[in-house]
Amino acid sequence: MDAANATGEAPMGPDTVLDLAGVACTFGDRGVLGGIDLTLAQGDFAFLTGPSGSGKTTLLRLLHGSLPWQEGRGMIAGHDLAAVTPAGLYRLRRDVSMVFQDFRILPDRSVFDNVALPLLVRGMERARLRHRVRAALLALELADDAERSCAELPGGGQQRVAIARAVVAGPKIMLADEPTGNLDAALSVKVLSILRQFAVHGTAVLMATHDRELMAGVPDARVFTLPGREGAA
Repeated sequence: MDAANATGEAPMGPDTVLDLAGVACTFGDRGVLGGIDLTLAQGDFAFLTGPSGSGKTTLLRLLHGSLPWQEGRGMIAGHDLAAVTPAGLYRLRRDVSMVFQDFRILPDRSVFDNVALPLLVRGMERARLRHRVRAALLALELADDAERSCAELPGGGQQRVAIARAVVAGPKIMLADEPTGNLDAALSVKVLSILRQFAVHGTAVLMATHDRELMAGVPDARVFTLPGREGAA
């Protein structure tokens, strides 16, 4: 098990998609992250863990550009996080996708429309868009639900929609923030298996979780542990 601020880093190389060194973040006078070093290569599957309040969500939000960069070196999918501007954020998110615990899908829209959203934002040609979305739906076993409203799906189905939306654009790295936190054990294992398959096909995956049993089911995964910090978020 690797400490995220100590050992177990992969060597830098042409397939490196995440390289963090000395990353720190504070909210007011509260230190949330301090001295975080972490690297991932193409196709890596890794867990990000640590006690409640250790800053797992904060770190993922930094990597997704949802929080302003404060201190340290942060390179993700070829983007310098310290130099990303609000106007350039869409370029970062072409290569870095996020799966949220609360899904963040549009419940009144169809499964197809939810998954197509990242491609619509890019202005992708319609025939190509349909092909990409159908492929993602097939991979997530959602093809038969394409025209259903997301509100009609159970929690596990909605989470698969969120994952399909995250991968449809072919990101270089996927960040997953407790994606199984609202699911039962059987669905959690299924979602984990889906994420692992994307890593097998070359997308690096960094998944935050506190579920030790789930982590034990992937003995070959890398594990980065954030130390607990008083007052962290």
